[in-house]
Amino acid sequence: MVKLIALYKQPEDKEAFDEHYFNTHTPITKEIPGLRDMKVTKIVGSPMGESEYYLLCEMFYDDHESLQKGMKTDEGKASGKDVMKFAGDIVTLMIGEELND
Repeated sequence: MVKLIALYKQPEDKEAFDEHYFNTHTPITKEIPGLRDMKVTKIVGSPMGESEYYLLCEMFYDDHESLQKGMKTDEGKASGKDVMKFAGDIVTLMIGEELND
């Protein structure tokens, strides 16, 4: 299983961020072909107290090929364009592979 991970730093306006993220961005992203699951985690702190991070989203695909195909679709492009528009300065995107013991 391969996942695209989006890690968001603290937004200036959390209410506006949440409104856009959950009501606009998430529905666009959920339409990407090949997306198997999407898990969103709100960061509430760290072992040392507060965290510079606000939200973590994991988007699961069967393999790298499925992820790449999904990103090239109209839905994938729309999701990428939207995230850069509303959170381009606070998001870090990563690709990971789940390891099974």
